[in-house]
Amino acid sequence: MGRSHQGTRFAAIARALCRYRTNIIPLLGGVTLNKLRPAQIAEAYATALASGRRDGKGGLSPRTVHHMHRILKQALGQAVKWELLNRNPCDAVDPPKVERTAMHTFDLPQTAALIDALRGTRMLIPALLAVLCGLRRGELAALRWRNVDLGAGQIAVVESAEETKDGVRYKEPKSGRARTVALSSTMIDELKAHRARQAQELLKLGVRLSRDSFVVAQADASPLKPTSITHEWVRLLGRTTLPRIRFHDLRHAHATHMLASGVHPKIASERLGHSKVGITLDLYSHVLPNMQADAVAQVDDALRAAINKRTKDIG
Repeated sequence: MGRSHQGTRFAAIARALCRYRTNIIPLLGGVTLNKLRPAQIAEAYATALASGRRDGKGGLSPRTVHHMHRILKQALGQAVKWELLNRNPCDAVDPPKVERTAMHTFDLPQTAALIDALRGTRMLIPALLAVLCGLRRGELAALRWRNVDLGAGQIAVVESAEETKDGVRYKEPKSGRARTVALSSTMIDELKAHRARQAQELLKLGVRLSRDSFVVAQADASPLKPTSITHEWVRLLGRTTLPRIRFHDLRHAHATHMLASGVHPKIASERLGHSKVGITLDLYSHVLPNMQADAVAQVDDALRAAINKRTKDIG
């Protein structure tokens, strides 16, 4: 986008730089850029917290509004660089405070127990896509077989299902861009078996499995609502002795397992579909101290080995 005059509307900056434009533009999109004031931004945040959800069911979380503030500040910072603004009005606005809550998830033994408990149910594949691939509930509800390449061992996350008062709609993923997620051999085997079962099931109904079929679907191949996944998750988890966690916490389990196993946070961030690695580091900071201790121990071992080798060589 080229330079523009001072009457440029804020919506143009938001569309160019802000992945939260669907939340911000209804609140600030009609304000002329050079007339945007800190008080208007603060009022927009208050409105978003109170009634910002697009489905009309209340407000956005403080964390979401905090991310909105970060992106908005970046967008207006670009406007300052373009000399469309003399200063950034976001500098004078405090974003909502985000309360850090304890994260509850499954460790590896509990994950293994979960897989055994869900074997033979329709929740097995959704749970595996969350705990082994880090997919969000909406992303796995929108996943089609055309997005799955079992030969290459990867899936393309290109859509997310969102429930609105008008029904389910399919949109781009939360980060605003598609991503490719590598599949483990376990996940590949499970998906192959699932596809075979699904094809046989549909054949009995006179329906042929196609590339457009949803990976996670009802028995007649019709798509599942994201909330249906949650309801079934709560029902089946209640039959086990495992801790009661949210379905979304399976995604946290995937991240925690990766980081605790020494996977670089950048790789974890890409698999999870975070827009920035800083989000990953912030969410899973509780795992990092152990990673740091392990890294220090590895470097120390390498240094001791080098010192011992040098001592032997000199001697």
